[in-house]
Amino acid sequence: MAEEEVKKAKKEAIPRQPMEEQAPEVRRRNFKEVPIGYSIETAKLEAQRCLQCKKPACVEGCPVQVDIPGFINCIKEGDFTKAIRIIWLENSLPAVCGRVCPQEIQCEGLCVVGKKGAPVAIGNLERFAADYERNNGKGELPPKVPSTGKKVAVVGSGPAGLTVAADLIRKGHEVTVLEAFHKPGGVLVYGIPEFRLPKEIVFSEVAFLEKLGAKVECNNVVGRTVSLEELFAQGYDAIFVGVGAGLPTFMNIPGENLIGILSANEYLTRANLMKAYLFPEYDTPIVKGKNVVVLGAGNVAMDSARTAMRLGADNVKIVYRRSRQEMPARKAEIHHADEEGIEFFLLTAPTQFFGDEKGRLTSMECLKMELGEPDQSGRRRPVPVKGSEFKLDCDLVIVAVGTGPNPLLTQSTPELTLNKRGYLIADDETGKTSMKGVWAGGDIVTGSATVILAMGAGRKAADSIDKYLALGW
Repeated sequence: MAEEEVKKAKKEAIPRQPMEEQAPEVRRRNFKEVPIGYSIETAKLEAQRCLQCKKPACVEGCPVQVDIPGFINCIKEGDFTKAIRIIWLENSLPAVCGRVCPQEIQCEGLCVVGKKGAPVAIGNLERFAADYERNNGKGELPPKVPSTGKKVAVVGSGPAGLTVAADLIRKGHEVTVLEAFHKPGGVLVYGIPEFRLPKEIVFSEVAFLEKLGAKVECNNVVGRTVSLEELFAQGYDAIFVGVGAGLPTFMNIPGENLIGILSANEYLTRANLMKAYLFPEYDTPIVKGKNVVVLGAGNVAMDSARTAMRLGADNVKIVYRRSRQEMPARKAEIHHADEEGIEFFLLTAPTQFFGDEKGRLTSMECLKMELGEPDQSGRRRPVPVKGSEFKLDCDLVIVAVGTGPNPLLTQSTPELTLNKRGYLIADDETGKTSMKGVWAGGDIVTGSATVILAMGAGRKAADSIDKYLALGW
């Protein structure tokens, strides 16, 4: 056997290294992060599993094209400083992406090692590199080109906006990030719970951008406190719009206005951004149900259900009209919810809600479903089973069936062209909108998607803005 084949066989013999986690019976009642992270020894061992492919498919699967074999090889060699600098060349939020990206359908989904066994734990290694730098690094910053004198306004501080800001700062432009909320981070702080993404991680990433030179201004609702035209009048040469898709969606079924029915947006914003889980240290009220039902089966639904359990619910149920195979949430999130005692009522759809004489929710009626032919999403369409109605007792229902585009900015800017669902129309490759000097990306263009896809859109927009500032529209 050739030496190369021997090395490959040895690497393939190393099993994927699991990340230590809090025990389910402990974590289901606290908000501490579930995975504890790799030790140096475990990270180096996992890094040895990478085959260092000459044509790495994993990089093609990464929306921001991180040099994955490059940074993994650095971890294997123990050069963690170089590893994070390789990541930073393409990804300004590695500690976030290492925690919440759907690696299983992106980089890890294309890993060659995964064809015969478990893929290399790329996400865990990215998290390790970022965490090691945050805890042990000397605060060195990546290089920047000299100032161009050009000014860019970034509207929204979610993953798309932060990526644009990081890229353009390093390209020599002056960047100001305008955030509507009182803390930066967008969906990373209002949508994703502490046990999945600690807020100190997000704020650390934002602080990194500020050290690079970005300005961050909170409590600034563009479209109300200032218009895009006024931003241009203030001297900005270009604007990027990354305001996300945070408008709640409800199901419009009888009884939906009863007390005790909340959108996942409000519920998670109160718990996450406004720290309701730390009451009374933070004086933010939140409904703490005993019999909780969450409608939907995406990551937001899993986050809502697991938050309700941690806030003291006796039982939490997820009601979803399709089967487990069609659930859009990450497998890891479904697995964690399972372990924490969340019950799944699959092939089940709500039909109406019931309340008491004071208008408070007491129960809901459901209908059993069966799967028919695939619909436009490619998933099999749920079909009602006649006569299968049944009731579930509940005092809190969290509706997590999707979101829509917030109209505050778009309605105040008629120059921006929208599609029939109210999302901004922007070029797929550049992010250019119909308004000169304005780009857009992330959920306000695509609808609700992943953090890394929003970052990929931000990367394309930043490249296009940079060319525009040098050459014009």
